[in-house]
Amino acid sequence: MFPCSLLLTTVIMSFSPHLPSLSVSSSIQEQRDRWERKRSRAAKELVQTEQHYCQQLELVTTFFVEILKAKGTLKEDVREGIFSSIKSILSINQSLLVHLENGYIGKGLEKFSSHLHHYNTYVDNIYNANKVLVIQLKKNKAFRRFKKLQEARPQFNSQKLEDMLQMPVQRIRQYKHLLQDLAANTSPDHPEFEQLSRAVAAVCEVSQRIQGNAQRHENHLQLCRVQKLLQGRKTRVFAPGRWFIREGWLNVVPPKGSEAKPKMFFLFSDLLLEARRCSPLSLSNDEKFVGQHAYPLQDSAVEKVFGHTRSQGGLLSLTFPKAKLLLMSSNHDDLNDWYQSLSSAIRKLQSKHTVVLQRDERCGQPLHPAVDHTNPGRKRDQASVEPSEHAQKSVGELECSAPKRTKQSVDAEPSSAEASSSSSCVIL
Repeated sequence: MFPCSLLLTTVIMSFSPHLPSLSVSSSIQEQRDRWERKRSRAAKELVQTEQHYCQQLELVTTFFVEILKAKGTLKEDVREGIFSSIKSILSINQSLLVHLENGYIGKGLEKFSSHLHHYNTYVDNIYNANKVLVIQLKKNKAFRRFKKLQEARPQFNSQKLEDMLQMPVQRIRQYKHLLQDLAANTSPDHPEFEQLSRAVAAVCEVSQRIQGNAQRHENHLQLCRVQKLLQGRKTRVFAPGRWFIREGWLNVVPPKGSEAKPKMFFLFSDLLLEARRCSPLSLSNDEKFVGQHAYPLQDSAVEKVFGHTRSQGGLLSLTFPKAKLLLMSSNHDDLNDWYQSLSSAIRKLQSKHTVVLQRDERCGQPLHPAVDHTNPGRKRDQASVEPSEHAQKSVGELECSAPKRTKQSVDAEPSSAEASSSSSCVIL
């Protein structure tokens, strides 16, 4: 049996109205203390990394930008092409650092966010900066010698200019994580919470801009690579708004039941390009292809004829406004990937077409202006920035049709010998 005193204490505790509230209050305070500790660590890391970042920016501006300007080693436009807005970035970051070191984190970040257009200018130019730098290092001996001497300074700690030019881009990514961590551990009733939230949103916009630029740059490199694979100047894959998706070998099934032939296919956001390998007799064209047919994806459809289960390969049927294509593969996974890629590209293209059509109907104007077929030059002049029209007209960039026997101007693309070769392909 329990002692009477212990039993009485147990009964009193079970009916006490104050103990649960004390427990909840203690839990809330512990959570706030954890937030504050995490916030302090994030703020400390932000200050320390900002100090190092400003020191590195100052090295670039002092030992490169200012001295190059004074010496006149590079012309002004070339110098700006390489360093862009890095001086302005140093200025706004030095101001931010003063606020951070004095404990005014919210105020400093809010002021910093209002000047992020300098970062936009820099990140938009970063790929051009790398290109200009490479060109100058090749042809400008004085600049090449100057760069080597500056990088040998002990302050640079063996860092290369190419790497240091990437610092503002890398810093934006760091800001995104640091500020998100800081805001996540700041109580909503904290006086700096709103300022931190706005700063996070502003930095995330620049981060998305960097990601978009990187995707466009990668797409440009892919288009350049594919263009180099294609023989002759008649097949041009570059067009505004065109994105490379994938490439690979597929077997084309002829409509009359003859033997299927392997072809190389290049899938873009607005068309499917069929090509064949160049003649093996020419060693220089061992890795080259000849474009044969360009199939616009607008108003097209794709379906699986068979290959819905993991059997030995399958067959795809593609229907275009003026052609039909049967593609076969013995690899089920590869065929399924092609089906998914084609379906996604067609769906996105048709979605853009629908959006533009609805917008055009609201404006009360026809979507496609009438084309004067008596004047072939008119069609090129009617190129539009609208995605729906681009889907059809960008295919014309391939210039795959057979040339007419007319007198060529000075700017004509192919010679007569090249025009009659098998490098031209047919738009279907």
